Amino acid sequence: MLVLTEELIELDIKAENAEDAIRKAGQLLVNAGLAEDRYVDAMVKGFQDVGPYIVIAPHIAFPHARPESGALGKGVSIVRLSEPVVFGHPSNDPITLVCALCGTDSTSHIEMLQALANLLRDEEKLNMIMNTATTKEDILSII
Repeated sequence: MLVLTEELIELDIKAENAEDAIRKAGQLLVNAGLAEDRYVDAMVKGFQDVGPYIVIAPHIAFPHARPESGALGKGVSIVRLSEPVVFGHPSNDPITLVCALCGTDSTSHIEMLQALANLLRDEEKLNMIMNTATTKEDILSII
């Protein structure tokens, strides 16, 4: 099950690069009380250390960090970028949708990952999230 509220969604925002996009998605988790600032730093460090492994499909990235890196609750944030940014993935760049995951244990993390993957596997819903949704309410109604 996805824990997603309006405060965890931002549409059509600008990011300078991949790190900025990850930070913007992570800040929504912090603002919602689901993560500490250091969780966002850990997501960025994971991306810097391991590379674009968080790019799981064309135009979609799922940044995350280990629960002990400052996860306070379970949730996901969704950031749709106004202009795609390059994450360095050989075939799935550029990225438009950044979904930051935050779980307090490995089980919740995997459950959210599966729920999000199932949602985004639906081409009609994915198209609405990526292109036609104009409000946060639109996104919540799709999910």
